[in-house]
Amino acid sequence: MLTVDFTRFPLAAGDRVLDLGCGAGRHAFECYRRGARVVALDQNGEEIREVAKWFAAMKEAGEAPAGATATAMEGDALNLPFPDDSFDVVIISEVMEHIPDDKGVLAEMVRVLKPGGRIAVTVPRYGPEKICWALSDAYHEVEGGHIRIYKADELLGRMREAGLKPYGTHHAHALHAPYWWLKCAFGVDNDKALPVRAYHKLLVWDIMKKPLATKVAEQLLNPVVGKSFVAYATKPHLPKTDAKTDA
Repeated sequence: MLTVDFTRFPLAAGDRVLDLGCGAGRHAFECYRRGARVVALDQNGEEIREVAKWFAAMKEAGEAPAGATATAMEGDALNLPFPDDSFDVVIISEVMEHIPDDKGVLAEMVRVLKPGGRIAVTVPRYGPEKICWALSDAYHEVEGGHIRIYKADELLGRMREAGLKPYGTHHAHALHAPYWWLKCAFGVDNDKALPVRAYHKLLVWDIMKKPLATKVAEQLLNPVVGKSFVAYATKPHLPKTDAKTDA
């Protein structure tokens, strides 16, 4: 289940991509399939080891085209182990709401992104997320949990302050918002509640079968209750300076 829409976020074969805070690796896997040279980075060593196994399985199965590469590594988003201007593309999906120093993370992403490069940032949307917080303290008051709720203008403002130029936004995963409201209402860790189990089956069916009806429904509902807010931006090229010589 992808949050980044690659029809709005072009990716070319051979692009060097950083999936920052990659988690289970869903965006990294898609970039690898599209022929990119991918680095998937996360501070969770267990998840990184699992992502590395999937990269190896994808290579073995021939899922990635010739020239594509994939590396999974542990790392700190506030101290990325890469030189300046290392990547053509940076993706950070559902991560920034967890990190106290979100401005520091943005600064590091901009540092390692090449001038002219593209960045995709996704966070929980303000309205649906606010409902989750209102329904359940346990949803966010946990170690490593969500520490803030972004308004769209706030996130875009921070991206601009970091030196990025936003060029597009949208919302995603409308069908998942009610699931999390049910989880929060019946208990975040209570997977046995009938409404939660029933809705989860619906989501699994949707992901596996991809029926047209739910695809159309989600497209119609995303502007209203899409659970994720997605923003795309570029890192501008530095202005050229004319060299002047004394007469």
